[in-house]
Amino acid sequence: MSIRRADTLGGKAAIVGIGATEFSKDSGRSELKLAVEAVRAALDDAGLTPADVDGLVTFTMDTSPEITVAQAAGIGELSFFSRIHYGGGAACATVQQAALAVASGIADVVVCYRAFNERSGRRFGSGVQRREPTAEGAALGWNLPYGLLTPASWVAMAAQRYLHAYGRGPEDFGQVAVLDRRHAARNPAAYFHGKPITLADHAASRWIVEPLRLLDCCQETDGGQALVVTSVERARDLPRPPAVVVAAAQGAGRSQEQMTSFYRDGLTGLPETAVVARQLWRSSGLTPADIDVGILYDHFTPFVLMQLEEFGFCGPGEAGDFVAADALPLNTHGGQLGEAYLHGMNGIAEAVRQIRGTSVNQVAGAARSLVTAGTGVPTSGLVLGADD
Repeated sequence: MSIRRADTLGGKAAIVGIGATEFSKDSGRSELKLAVEAVRAALDDAGLTPADVDGLVTFTMDTSPEITVAQAAGIGELSFFSRIHYGGGAACATVQQAALAVASGIADVVVCYRAFNERSGRRFGSGVQRREPTAEGAALGWNLPYGLLTPASWVAMAAQRYLHAYGRGPEDFGQVAVLDRRHAARNPAAYFHGKPITLADHAASRWIVEPLRLLDCCQETDGGQALVVTSVERARDLPRPPAVVVAAAQGAGRSQEQMTSFYRDGLTGLPETAVVARQLWRSSGLTPADIDVGILYDHFTPFVLMQLEEFGFCGPGEAGDFVAADALPLNTHGGQLGEAYLHGMNGIAEAVRQIRGTSVNQVAGAARSLVTAGTGVPTSGLVLGADD
């Protein structure tokens, strides 16, 4: 089983194009149009055309099917199409699926995309509304009667336990918010461009669900993001420096539920992230010391701290101090708190920019980027690197 040994995917595929729409609160157009704009922008960036594409990957929570995007974007026949479940946990797995297809010869050029009107249309932060009966819904049903109706309320349970177990304070969460907004302030594409915050601003923001304040929660965004994946060999003939998929992994923990895994042995960590971390380090042969920049999924600040600990950058309960010390460049685009909430796809694009050397908050000599996807749900991760 690959969960117990290294896999052989690394080094066989690369991200060669990135493209996005503007990030807004009211796009004024359909989600399909957003998807097509992002796909075409990514292909232009890669120096490829719709005729080159033979694979598409997206999320299950998407209103723009692969065949519809292909038709609207001028893409022809498809030999591969795939959708990944569990919301933001799917982000890095879309690239993993694309890389698997390319490495096995099933497809030559695969585009991963995500597009939604998450502010002006369906707002995921509004929580459970009008759901069809499912097994997942049955799990949620144990918590809904007690007022745990939204993602923020589900995360707050783990966040409160984390603070209690390690004797920490909400200012640890504030360190993440301040860091993200500092980077977003210098990023012209970010919704909060030019708007940094302080720890005092964080502490003064209104409660959402204790111990989470408004500035602990990601924003809601309309927009689209796409990524183009092809073989490393083909990538070398394209105009942009490739971001090689050094390692890719998915992970679900024991007793995993969709954001309500409250019956595990403990609530101070993220077992699904630990599965991903073990596989990424095992397959890449790298350690935390080899990572130049981390793009960590930040739908809620506490889970950024837990991810740092699960990946071994610091010990349990130490991540607040780690972030405060700027021990690792993090979320240099501003994250989902500062740039945009695109279910993590914009974070993958930032990791590519870091490898290319084109980020507005460029880390000097960045050759290895760690990217994570949504946590609290079955999740995924990537290590991207420069082509040696």
